[in-house]
Amino acid sequence: MTTAAWSHTTVLLTEAVEALVTQPEGTYVDGTFGRGGHARAILARLAPAGRLVAFDRDPEAVAAAGKGATAIGDPRFAIVHASFAEMRERLAALGVTRVNGVLLDLGVSSPQIDDPARGFSFRHDAPLDMRMDPTRGETAADFLARADERLIAQVIRDHGEERFAVPIAKALVARREGGNPVRRTGELAALVARAVKSREPGQDPATRTFQALRILVNAELEALEQGLSAALELLAPGGRLVVISFHSLEDRIVKQFIARESRDEVDRRAPFAPSRPLRLRALARLRPGADEVAANPRARSAILRVAERTAVPHAAGRCAR
Repeated sequence: MTTAAWSHTTVLLTEAVEALVTQPEGTYVDGTFGRGGHARAILARLAPAGRLVAFDRDPEAVAAAGKGATAIGDPRFAIVHASFAEMRERLAALGVTRVNGVLLDLGVSSPQIDDPARGFSFRHDAPLDMRMDPTRGETAADFLARADERLIAQVIRDHGEERFAVPIAKALVARREGGNPVRRTGELAALVARAVKSREPGQDPATRTFQALRILVNAELEALEQGLSAALELLAPGGRLVVISFHSLEDRIVKQFIARESRDEVDRRAPFAPSRPLRLRALARLRPGADEVAANPRARSAILRVAERTAVPHAAGRCAR
C-alpha cells in the first residue's frame, strides 16, 4: 500500500491553528505531522519569512510529506523523522533555539489505524505490532511473549484503565504457557472478549487493552512529558503551546503540566527566597462541536488545551530563523 492509501481527517483544525499562529513571521513546530492537515493550515497562515518544522516518528508519515498527493513543496517547511520528545536537540541541529509555537496532536492517526499491517486495530486481523515507528523497538506481541502476569496486568490497568486487567493477563499467560502465545490482533481481541465480563455500551471489550499496549510499545506518556518540557524551553515569550489529546491519561499530563507551570512556586527549603516566576499562562480548553463529531466520530474524545509562554527574563530573545 502507498502512504496515500488512507485518508485522515484533522481534528480541531481551525481552532488549533488559530490558537497557535500569533506571529506569522515566526518559527513553529508541528510535533505530529501525520498526513499534514495541521501543517498545511499553519503554512497558509505564515508570512514568507515564517518557518515550520514538523516531526513524526512514523517513516510513512515522513515519506508522505515528500511525495505523492500529500507532499508539501514549500521552502518554509522541513520534516524530521523523530519523536517530538527529541525536538529540542533536533531543532538545535537545524539552528533553531527559539520558536513561537508548538502543536502536539496526540494519539494515532487514521492511516495508522486503518492499515491492517500496522496492528493497531482489532477491526482487522493482522500481526500484533502497534509500533508507530516499525523500524525500531519491541512489538506488542513481543512484549506479551516475554512479560510476566503481574507486569501485563499493570500495563493494561494503568495505561488502559481496564478494571479486568488481571483476568486478561491471566488468560494471556495461560495461553502462552500452553504453547500458543498471542501474535495477532484477532487473537488478542477474542481473548479479551472472553475475559471481560461487561463493557460500556458501544465499546468493544478490547478497546482499553489495545490502548494500553499501544501506549506502552510507543512509550507515549514518557514522550509526552519529555515533549512538553522541551516545548516550554523552546518557546519564546508570547509563544503558544497547543495540545490535542484523546484520552484521560494524556489530558491529565497536559493539564497538570500547564497548571504546574502557570503558578508561582516557593522553595519550601528557603521560604524567604523569591518564588520561581510562572512560565506559562493557561488560555483555553476546547472540545469539538457537535457538527465535527458527527462528521468525524474519532473527534468525540478530543480535548484541546492552549497555554502561552510568559515573558520571564531567562526566556527573552529573538526567535531563530
